[in-house]
Order: sequence, then C-alpha cells, then structure tokens
Amino acid sequence: MAKEAHGLGGLKYDPARKARAPEWNVLIALIAMVVIFEILNRLNGGSFLFNMRANVPALFNQQRIDIILLQVAVTGIIALGVTQVIVIGGIDLSSGSVVGLTAMIVMSFAQTALVNGNPNPKGYWNPETMGYMYDLPVIVPIVVSVIVGLACGAANGLLVAYTRIPPFIATLGMMVSARGASRWYTNGDPISFPTETYGKLANGDFLGKLTFGIFHWEGQNPALIFILLAALFHVVMTYTLYGKRSYAIGSNEQAARMSGINVDRHKLLVYTIAGVLSAVAALLLTSKNLTAQAGMGMQYELDAIAMAVIGGVSLSGGRGSILGTVLGAMIFSVIISGFTSINLGAYYQEMVKGAIIVGAVILDQARQRKRMRS
Repeated sequence: MAKEAHGLGGLKYDPARKARAPEWNVLIALIAMVVIFEILNRLNGGSFLFNMRANVPALFNQQRIDIILLQVAVTGIIALGVTQVIVIGGIDLSSGSVVGLTAMIVMSFAQTALVNGNPNPKGYWNPETMGYMYDLPVIVPIVVSVIVGLACGAANGLLVAYTRIPPFIATLGMMVSARGASRWYTNGDPISFPTETYGKLANGDFLGKLTFGIFHWEGQNPALIFILLAALFHVVMTYTLYGKRSYAIGSNEQAARMSGINVDRHKLLVYTIAGVLSAVAALLLTSKNLTAQAGMGMQYELDAIAMAVIGGVSLSGGRGSILGTVLGAMIFSVIISGFTSINLGAYYQEMVKGAIIVGAVILDQARQRKRMRS
C-alpha cells in the first residue's frame, strides 16, 4: 500500500507537472524563428546570420547582428516601461507621443549656433534675443528630456491613480495631447543640427572607451543602454520591494490595498518611470538621427506593447518579466530583419506582425484558462 504524503491531504509532488518558466517558451520561439529565416535564406543562396563572404574572416554576419540589436533598442527601452505598467494591470498608449514631444523639446536645447560657419538654418531660438540657448552643455538636453518624460509620466499616473480614470482613456488623452504639443512646438517644422557632443550620445563608442578598446562597438550605444537598463529593471522587478508590490497590485489590487500597499502612490511611480524611459528613448533617437520631427515615435507604443505581450507579459496584469520582454523585443527585431533578408514587402511584414501579436494574446488567454482550471 502506497504511503500517503502527510500534511498535503494525500497529494504528492509530481515533477512532471512542474510548470516551465514562460521565458523558456519565448526563447525557443526566438531560436525557431532564427532557424526558419536561416533556412529561407539558404534556399535563396544566402544566409541570415552567418557570413557568406570569402574575403571577410568572420563566422557571423556582424552587420546583421548589429542591425537586429540597434533597430530594437529604442522601442525596447520604451517596452521596459510599458512592461511595468502592464504588470500592475494598466496600459500606456502615450509612450510614442511622449517620444515625439520630448524629441522636439530636447533637440531645441541641443542645437549648435553655427553650421559650416553660417547661422543654423533649422535653429529654433532667435539668435538675436536668445543666442545663449545654443551650444549648451550636453547635460542640459539630458536633464530637459528627463523633466519632460517625468512630467508626462506623472500626469498619466495622477490621472490613473487619483481620478480613477481607466488607464486606456487617461493615456489615450496624453497620446493625443503630447502629439499635438509636439507639432505646436515648432508649427510642425523639424529641428536639426545638434552639437557634436550630443550626436555622440548615440553614435559614439561608449563601450569601447569603457573597455579601453577591447570591445569596440561604435554606433551601438542605444543597444548598450537598452541592455544595461534591461538588466537594471530585471533586478528591480525580481528582487526588490518595488517589483513585489507591482506584481501584487497586478494580481489583486484590493488584496494589495488591504495588505498595506499604497497602491495609488505606486501606480504614480510606475507611470512616471515609464514616462522617463520614453524620454530616454527620445534622447537616443534624436542623437542617432541628428534631427527631431513631430512625427517621431509614431506607433512606438503599439510595438512596445507587442514586445511585452510576445514576451509573455499578461495584459490582465500580475504576470510577466523584463527578461521575457527583452526576448520578445528580439523576436520582433528578428522578424523585421528576417523579412527584409528574404525581400518580403513592408505590407506583408505588418500583417504578419499583427498576426503574431494576436496569436500571443490568444496563447496568454489559453494559459490563464488552464491555470484557473488547475
């Protein structure tokens, strides 16, 4: 006769029923996509990830890898903030518009007075009355970007936490308002020609300087900053009280309130952090492109949400991780690069991305139903 487990009502631990971490599923999907695109490229006589040029002594296609990392960096930084918002059971539709507003304001403080010895043709400030606003130290536009992002994020948090407006409506209002403000700021005109120091924020070789040239990664500062921020917020969300409170609020807000968590203040903090991360993305985007336009960041919020959802973050709140979002961002970037490598039209790319997003949500709903049954 089998001996019953004491203290468990006769139940026994079954290792076979142990749930696999959802990040493993996302990683497997990422590897599968890389393999699929590699096969498709091989059928066309090329390679997706490997170097096929005999005159280049390298195993991997470094240019492709750089593009994959770089094109996901800016939106990935936004996705780090969006992930935290979704974990607490909210949503942020304004991040792309905050990028556009921040880009316009920041670039106006990053401009140089002279271009090839002549007055800046895209100058924002009147050189006769406000010439001192040109050639400012690089710390000035950095601080300005943080202030703008903080203000927008805090406005979202105040509306969601203290007026009880649904997050969808509150951030939708910020999305429209910020986009309108970005166009009003210069009447829709672009702002260009920043100082050389500002341009090096994204186009320099920060990693090479840190490692004394051992790791030379010129022009990939946005990807490096994305990786560093992802590592930081992974630790924060996994091991700190801030992360534990975020998951508690997303899982059951009323229970979190009864346990003593100041839910309103925490929501304000989360939305503020998301706003600041959107501002950081705008800073890197304008530095990389050396210009700012009111339309910058268009639909970035949708891509950021998609990265989080593909990475296993539940839209119902309480579940998901920064690591999963990073993997979701990599899947997003691999899809774009893979379709480009096989010369698939942009319209088809958008349709496939939409299908993948819907599929990820369907899988999330299926996981929730399975968890409720068990």
